[in-house]
Amino acid sequence: MPVWKLATAIVALALLLIGCDRDDPQAALEMAVQSLQESVENKDNGELMARIHPEFNANQRLDRDWVRRTAALMFLRHNNVRVIALNARSWIDPAYSDKGYSEAQVALTGAERWLPQRVGQYHVRLEWWLEDGEWLLARLDWE
Repeated sequence: MPVWKLATAIVALALLLIGCDRDDPQAALEMAVQSLQESVENKDNGELMARIHPEFNANQRLDRDWVRRTAALMFLRHNNVRVIALNARSWIDPAYSDKGYSEAQVALTGAERWLPQRVGQYHVRLEWWLEDGEWLLARLDWE
């Protein structure tokens, strides 16, 4: 396949995905969840914090600063960080279209090389708020 055809196909796919974000809140929510996961796995504290709402609250007592400090510590401590989400599902609140939710069983691993040295398994529930067309994580609870 010629390079220009491949480039055209990639651009068309990107435009289609961008269009889905604006028209489909469910797709945008799922992309926000994916972006959050990728920011953790890529150890990108800036991108991670860009996904966190200013009024963030975790387990009714932890704030945005806790996210920043915890992520920085995890990123410094482990060369490789992975988030494995099982039974993940996301949905838009039927009564409030500016609120979305995600639930999953999550395994969070940290490793220096290939084998995990630390593994934590949690049931997480995330509450997302739509702000200026972007889904931001506002609430996080885990067991």
